[in-house]
Amino acid sequence: MDKLFITGGRPLYGQIRIGGAKNAALPLMCAALLTHEKVTLDNVPYLADITTMAKLLVQHGAALSLRDTSPGTLFHPATPGHYSRELSLTCETINNIIAPYDLVRTMRASILVLGPLLAREGRAQVSLPGGCAIGARPVDLHLKAMEALGAKITLEEGYVLAEAPEGGLIGGEVHFEKVSVGATENILMAATLANGTTTITNAACEPEITDLAQMLISMGADIEGLGTTTLTIRGVAALSGTHYRVIPDRIETGTFLAAVGMTGGEVELLDTRPETLRIVIDYLQQIGVEIVEHNTTLRVKRDITQPLKPMDITTAPFPDFPTDMQAQLMTLLTQAEGDSTLCETIFENRFMHVPELTRMGANITVDGHCATVHGRTPLKCAPVMATDLRASVSLVIAALAAEGSSTVQRIYHLDRGYERLEEKLSLCGADIQRTR
Repeated sequence: MDKLFITGGRPLYGQIRIGGAKNAALPLMCAALLTHEKVTLDNVPYLADITTMAKLLVQHGAALSLRDTSPGTLFHPATPGHYSRELSLTCETINNIIAPYDLVRTMRASILVLGPLLAREGRAQVSLPGGCAIGARPVDLHLKAMEALGAKITLEEGYVLAEAPEGGLIGGEVHFEKVSVGATENILMAATLANGTTTITNAACEPEITDLAQMLISMGADIEGLGTTTLTIRGVAALSGTHYRVIPDRIETGTFLAAVGMTGGEVELLDTRPETLRIVIDYLQQIGVEIVEHNTTLRVKRDITQPLKPMDITTAPFPDFPTDMQAQLMTLLTQAEGDSTLCETIFENRFMHVPELTRMGANITVDGHCATVHGRTPLKCAPVMATDLRASVSLVIAALAAEGSSTVQRIYHLDRGYERLEEKLSLCGADIQRTR
């Protein structure tokens, strides 16, 4: 099993090119099931979750091809740290409506095939999903939304069995009692081929959902309300193929901003979209990290002789502070002069990185859904273990600034969401190596 060996205390200097967003690419890939024509996606990250989704779509009947479009070759790009890929998916016929447990159990996003399969084939059989153990994240919101469009839903032996009424799904009113990114994406895709008009209220409005809607529109879908909590979809008879570029990963962007905040130095982040990460940038600037925006570039700088300020943060749906940045900011706030509070409102079990940070010298107390970070505490090397995707990268950030050499184990979590993280950091001067 791979692990990272990191010697801390080195500031970061250089350039990092931000990759495509995993959380945007996964639903875009699922949307290819809605048409028999070719769907081509640019700027696709090469990650474990992308590979899992590709395997799932292939067993549904999709033909897949992946082409490297980076300057140079895949392993020796002309621009260091620049990776770009073009993924093409063609699903002329769906020959299997079953999403099996062996594939679905490893990734939560697998449930996103439910809406497209149900809309196009009128039937779907999808295993209850897995993924990071950061909370229950029930699928009931997905299922109730499908029922609002006339689907009959039953659960049998760990599988969701869904069947549309004769003639296909019927447009309807979908109201989410709780904001859900995945459920919004699922019903959005299903509604594009439904008969009639569907209105989704209290919809999630994350940038990845707007990206999905824009791609569906490029395929011929009729969608209004992009970027708002109310979406109106007028069903069409069929969707066409498209060529679409995946948006930059806002969480990867935020992670590198936090990393420079921890280590000091100056790094230029290229090919990003600052408007998708506004509140994180604002908080980091208030904490004491210097960030300058210019179009699709962010220049981040930190003089580690200057103290960081404490901050109180509460996670919430977009445009508020994203839960996927909570662990990274918690790590940074261990170096603030004073106490900070982070409250987690999205997932009930997302402080599993706290014991590992404590092993490295952090002073953090947890009370229910809130954690208090008592700064400033020097961090020292320790062997630590990743528990989920964002927790794993928070430990990497801590190790980059810690005294001595640390080992981060179980980094298969990391590989689900960060492409060649150690290579990008090494190009900026970090002493980080992957070992087996």
